[in-house]
Amino acid sequence: MLMSSRLEDALRWAAECHRGQERRGSGIPYVQHVVAVAMILDRLGHGEDVVIAGLLHDVVEDTEATLDEVRARFGPAVAALVDHGSEVKRDAQGQKRPWIDRKRDHLAALAVAPAEARAVVLADKLHNLVSIAADLRAGRPVWSLFHAERDQVLWYYHASLDTLVVGEESDPKLAALAAECRQRLAEVEALGTSRSS
Repeated sequence: MLMSSRLEDALRWAAECHRGQERRGSGIPYVQHVVAVAMILDRLGHGEDVVIAGLLHDVVEDTEATLDEVRARFGPAVAALVDHGSEVKRDAQGQKRPWIDRKRDHLAALAVAPAEARAVVLADKLHNLVSIAADLRAGRPVWSLFHAERDQVLWYYHASLDTLVVGEESDPKLAALAAECRQRLAEVEALGTSRSS
């Protein structure tokens, strides 16, 4: 089956959840990102649960949707993948946590995540890097839009790759994602040194 009703439901729900959100500084509807992540995972040959998790990977982190809703709509396997990929952005009092704390905690959690969850996160990183490179080439002020300095953002991408690709040699899908992420990260670093944005 090329397009199941379940996949259509996930695509529609992702579009509804992210309605009104835009990609950082570009004006592009945010749903473009989650569709791109799902496309990457599909092109690598991942199953429907992983592709759906790609579509929904940011709904818990960046919208009002909850993990319980993901589980009720798409099952425990999709919910587990989304959960592995979601940062804890707020503390117990509801305050936004510092960027560096969120990233370090997320990396520690990803270190023990299953391969399919790491694939979703790597596909997210890959599309983010492709988008950053496109924005830098277009002359957009990329680095000033982050909640961290350029060096910290680049550190996070390097640290993510170091964490997510453990055991990649036994998983050709992870290996392909990791190789392309490294290539795109090098491109972003080169573009970032040639522009002040």
